[in-house]
Amino acid sequence: MKTKKALLVIDMQKGSFTPITPRFDTNGVVNRINGLADFFRKMDFPVFFIQHDGNATGEFEKNSWEWELLDELNIKPTDIRLDKYANDVFYKSGLQDKLLELKTQELLITGCATDFCVESTIQSALTKDYDVTVVADGHTTGERPHLSAEKVIEHYNWVWQNMIPTNGKIKVENYAEIIKTFANTVYN
Repeated sequence: MKTKKALLVIDMQKGSFTPITPRFDTNGVVNRINGLADFFRKMDFPVFFIQHDGNATGEFEKNSWEWELLDELNIKPTDIRLDKYANDVFYKSGLQDKLLELKTQELLITGCATDFCVESTIQSALTKDYDVTVVADGHTTGERPHLSAEKVIEHYNWVWQNMIPTNGKIKVENYAEIIKTFANTVYN
């Protein structure tokens, strides 16, 4: 029996991708997410689009322009959409229940921002014993006071490669490696 996988696309929302908050390699990250989502759908694995809901904070209010997903993302009616309320996607979002219902064991994680919601979700997934694959070139962030966005991404990819997991496992692979593995699985 093949391991049930799910693709998590975290916070790829218009409010995080403005001229005031530019992100590293936005077009490349979006294209890689779209490619992964296509493969997941072909393999009949779920694709989750997760949106931060500011929950009356004045930012990322549900159904506002900021809250909307980027127009460039290819979202299908079969995809699962969830709101989240903290950096950790698992916090009060219903994600855990849905993953258990779908008998999911492995999560491929993408999205924004590397050093906030992506990082927090990875840590949380590991404590819940999921196998985690971080898409090394499938997450992004902005410039930080002491590090460029590119260096933040490089740093976190290194951290995740060197983590000690719980009962699950963690690996960091780039898009091309993942697609090659999926292609071998689907076409062999």
